[in-house]
Amino acid sequence: MGRTREAGCVAAGMVIGAGACYCVYRLTWRKDENEKIWDDDEEFSDTSEIGVETEKGAKNNVGVGVGAKPQCDTEAKAEVRLGLESGPGIKQGSHCGSQSRGGLEAKAKALFTILKEQASAKVGKGARIGNISGSRTLAPSLPCPGVRGGGCHPAKSGARAGRKASGKSKGKARNKSTRALPTTWPVRRGKFNFPYKIDDILSTPDLQKVLNILERTNDPFIQEVALVTLGNNAAYSFNQNAIRELGGVPVIAKLIKTKDPIIREKTYNALNNLSVNAENQGKIKTYISQVCDDTVICRLDSAVQMAGLRLLTNMTVTNHYQHLLSYSFPDFFALLFLGNHFTKIQIMKLIINFTENPAMTRELVSCKVPSELISLFNKEWDREILLNILTLFENINDNIKTEGLASSRKEFSRSSLFFLFKESGVCVKKIRALANHNDLVVKVKVLKVLTKL
Repeated sequence: MGRTREAGCVAAGMVIGAGACYCVYRLTWRKDENEKIWDDDEEFSDTSEIGVETEKGAKNNVGVGVGAKPQCDTEAKAEVRLGLESGPGIKQGSHCGSQSRGGLEAKAKALFTILKEQASAKVGKGARIGNISGSRTLAPSLPCPGVRGGGCHPAKSGARAGRKASGKSKGKARNKSTRALPTTWPVRRGKFNFPYKIDDILSTPDLQKVLNILERTNDPFIQEVALVTLGNNAAYSFNQNAIRELGGVPVIAKLIKTKDPIIREKTYNALNNLSVNAENQGKIKTYISQVCDDTVICRLDSAVQMAGLRLLTNMTVTNHYQHLLSYSFPDFFALLFLGNHFTKIQIMKLIINFTENPAMTRELVSCKVPSELISLFNKEWDREILLNILTLFENINDNIKTEGLASSRKEFSRSSLFFLFKESGVCVKKIRALANHNDLVVKVKVLKVLTKL
């Protein structure tokens, strides 16, 4: 730091000395007094940033400050300012020198300009350039799941006008500074900072706060974040009991009626995690028929339908609540035929739960099913679908024997599942054709089913 300051002082001294020599030279040669040596009206913009002071009205004064500059044309003035912005290495002496009368006067002018140029370049290395203008924009944001303290903020932007070169325009520049109007609010309503991350494992008081938020708000976004938070916490057994004891099941289940498909999906996911607990199933059973109806009529293969099917599958793992869904058996088989790969697999898991209960066999095999359902026994399907449909057939065949339904075949119609699986014979032919399947697991399953016929 000391060497830099010393170099600056030496450079300033050289500039002042050269200026003094030039003034003495001009007085000695008795030049015309009407010729202006110094530019009275010239003033650097933002000279405070490079540590140089200017002095107005300095006319033919030997003790003039460093900020004053010799009279030259506008091109020379522009080059001096360029020297401040570009740093050392820009030569300007030739311009002023070429426009003077030559001889000793030209040499003195050139020497003065070069010395001043070098001093300005050394002083201005670490300084900022005078004119500064810019704007800052705060982009609109939303409270994202997993982010603490997220909120909805309007975009804010502002522009600050830079200072002008002349002193007269400095005051006007402050008055002309403009600020852009804030942009419109995001689509989600309101401004809300959710107090927790969605992946936090919350204590009982914190779960109570989230349930209170969910119960009081009508904002879909806040509802979604709260439901995801509760659903993640419901994956832990100790929180499954806590949410039930806090009365959280009715608070969550009331959102089944909402028209927003995202909210319904998150509601089913939260209830699905809660349904792993047997005591929670006793609370959720009140809403199982409503979930079943919504799952059947909602958009095919949608996320809402998949979430609803997973919840129904969990609720039918035991035999306690299967009878609540018996009226929807034809709809389930229709979805099994119409749905995509993932819907087919989830429907099969649901129906297999019913086939595990022999008491549901009569209602199951008497329902009407599409004849195209037999196409699921083709070898073009992947292993998972084939194993599930073979398990479904195996369980139904075993239950028909156990319940003695083969003797009462007259009570089943030709469009029933009983006729398709037992009486038509088409299903048995399809299964025998799978005995040559390339997958060893499928082949073993086929042989097991055939031995039970």
